[in-house]
Amino acid sequence: MLRTPVSERRLVILEWLKDPVAHFPRRRRADPVEDGVSADAVAERLGVSRAVAETHLGLLADLGLLRAKRMGRRLYYRRDEVRIAEVARMFEKGW
Repeated sequence: MLRTPVSERRLVILEWLKDPVAHFPRRRRADPVEDGVSADAVAERLGVSRAVAETHLGLLADLGLLRAKRMGRRLYYRRDEVRIAEVARMFEKGW
């Protein structure tokens, strides 16, 4: 985790996913709270290509901060609140 460079975009994504209903439009097939948000939606919100958004989301998922769920051909991402709390506790303890 400490080897992954800090990115303002990744921090913004994590913040948006805290309340996905407020930051992303409702999609037909997925509930943003239960299922998560697609890379397309994140890319549109960031103003970047889907590939760039997928890179950011993939890094966050690899760190365990996001959970990915496949629905059809797409992956939907949502925060893993338990893991985020664990990481926060580690940093509070001076890890």
